[in-house]
Amino acid sequence: MAMTRGYGVFLLRRLGFAALTLLGLATIAFVMTKMIPGDEAQIAAGPDAAPEQVEAVRLRLGLDVPLALQYLRFLYRVLQGDFGTSITTYQPVVADVAQVLPGTLELVLLAMILNLFIGIPCATFAAVRRDRLPDLIGRVVAVIAGGLPIFWLALMLQYFIASKLKLLPISGQYSFDFSAETRTGMPVFDALLGGDLTSLRDALAHVVLPAGVLALHFSAQIFRALRVSLLGVLEGDFIVPVRAKGASIGRILLRHALPNSMAPVLTLAGTQVAEMLGSAVLVEVVFARQGVGAYLANAVLQKDTFAVVGTVLFVGILVCAVNLLVDVLHLALDPRIRATALGGVRA
Repeated sequence: MAMTRGYGVFLLRRLGFAALTLLGLATIAFVMTKMIPGDEAQIAAGPDAAPEQVEAVRLRLGLDVPLALQYLRFLYRVLQGDFGTSITTYQPVVADVAQVLPGTLELVLLAMILNLFIGIPCATFAAVRRDRLPDLIGRVVAVIAGGLPIFWLALMLQYFIASKLKLLPISGQYSFDFSAETRTGMPVFDALLGGDLTSLRDALAHVVLPAGVLALHFSAQIFRALRVSLLGVLEGDFIVPVRAKGASIGRILLRHALPNSMAPVLTLAGTQVAEMLGSAVLVEVVFARQGVGAYLANAVLQKDTFAVVGTVLFVGILVCAVNLLVDVLHLALDPRIRATALGGVRA
């Protein structure tokens, strides 16, 4: 009973924190969009609309009431699952976001795969050669890659790799001759499902650079976390008899060190998924990819208040949901975290 009650209190606390986070996010986004110069009703009605048409649109969108009432009405609609209607596409914001979300999810998924494929081998190599040249180089590169702003890194790689060296496409999700049938809204997976190797190569060429930008930034965190964890395990007492038996370093790593060092990496990777969703917005804008980022940037330029606030809140809900899932997994997998979070209640 005490354990069940502890879990319930934990979940309620996390849900309450998530609700406050989303409320603050909605408030900030709403206020900021109202500060952007321009008349929303005029934009929605069109540049050539007559004054009476603009007023009709203002009444229809509820822009004729005080800002406080507009905000309260917005929150009431959100609680009912209505994020408003875009004044530029004339479609529900939820429908617009659902249409572009697969592109963002594909970018995040491929970036996470690259993130682990870069961070784990590099950290393992550095830990085995502690304080030698490969370890020092890896630590320096990790500090630099982790400290660079993502949008700046995206612009630099786009300029040198795509524009100057012309090794990869400079922008977009696929070429004009892309022929894979749209099934999921994710070009790479659509090409895979259709067995179209030509389209698959084209889609991969377009996604490698933006996914690589995200992966480079976040793999620095994976590198540091796994390196420290591996060093602690390799210096542990239980590794001494394994070495004494003449086991190779490869066997020690695969059978003993890595399995006992991956817990913090998996924890960090779960947290990074939520961070990547937010960072992907910047990368999509730089590389002109069809996703939530491009939709949000266009909404800001068009002063589409409902689209801006709705999209920000939608992404915020995704991030909060991922963070909540990660917290629950931490609670279930790590007795130390469980003991702390549940006030010392034992499983």
